[in-house]
Amino acid sequence: MKNLITGIQQVGIGVTNADEAKYLYKDLFGMNVLIFDDYAEASLMTKYTGSQVHKRHAILSMNLFGGGGFEIWQFTSRTPRQQSEHRFGDLGIFATRIKSKNVAAAHEHFKNIASVTISDLFASPDDRLHFWLKDPYGNHFNIVEGDEWFKSGKSICGGVVGAVIGVSDMKKALRFYQGVLGIDEVIYSGTAPAIDLPFIQQQGQQFKRVLLKKQLANKGAFSKLLGSVQIELVEALNFTPKKIYEDRFWGDCGFIHLCFDVLHMDLLKERSLALGYNFSVDSANSFSMGSSAGRFCYAEDPDGTLIELVETHKVPILKKLNLSLNLKARKSEAPLPDWMIGMLALNKVK
Repeated sequence: MKNLITGIQQVGIGVTNADEAKYLYKDLFGMNVLIFDDYAEASLMTKYTGSQVHKRHAILSMNLFGGGGFEIWQFTSRTPRQQSEHRFGDLGIFATRIKSKNVAAAHEHFKNIASVTISDLFASPDDRLHFWLKDPYGNHFNIVEGDEWFKSGKSICGGVVGAVIGVSDMKKALRFYQGVLGIDEVIYSGTAPAIDLPFIQQQGQQFKRVLLKKQLANKGAFSKLLGSVQIELVEALNFTPKKIYEDRFWGDCGFIHLCFDVLHMDLLKERSLALGYNFSVDSANSFSMGSSAGRFCYAEDPDGTLIELVETHKVPILKKLNLSLNLKARKSEAPLPDWMIGMLALNKVK
């Protein structure tokens, strides 16, 4: 299968105050490199915002140790609706997976942060340590072992390596995530009881769980930075799950989408259509986000979970001097040199 996805670019997080969240995630997860900070109208997303064009404030920040970033998203033309409590197995993005070089050390670190709630340490079905964290906004994160890193040095966490996504039909979900997105390696598959979380009580419930992985890509400008992809699909077996984003707009509080970096959008669209999944949004041409630009599209998994797809055209390097990377004119699919990606660190979250 042709490699069209190079990694997870970011997870979208709806918040009530983007500037506050920017500093929270800088402190919690080392998201200290600013890619863009932009005010605009979400004119192409009316299908998911009540058929109205709403204004928003969007910030993309990253952790250059490796992994995807956070797109922090705030409505400015309406009051964002708060998320309700949801359960492991509910339909949609239950948790974002964050990679760590030392999970046990990260667990000790987060024990001393009063604003978050954490679980005990667990061994996953593939015998790797992990734990769960709930941030002050009610978002769930799964801290897992990371396999590769863009830069060396001490860090509590890296960036986004994947997500835990609730699905209603595992067979249909696998057809989408494996067939359309190409995340096709099965790390584990089986039934399991509910996880023991301090912030969710789910005794007696059973689940089908499948962890998919896509290895580190050897193509794509930012593939070495973004790294591999891990998607855990969870199907509830003995209760009826609800949709996590039911009765809320895209952009309301919580995880609003999972975004993948794409090499050839037209080819990916053809593959998606061939498997019966049309793009629900397509910017068609280059779309600006502050000083960044690219073609962005959205697809829905079989349960309506929003997957954003971005073919990056321009990335700012040093905004004060108006320096940027023009990737649209780049003919090579090889990863960019490390020093060039490292220059992104010149734009710090301040």
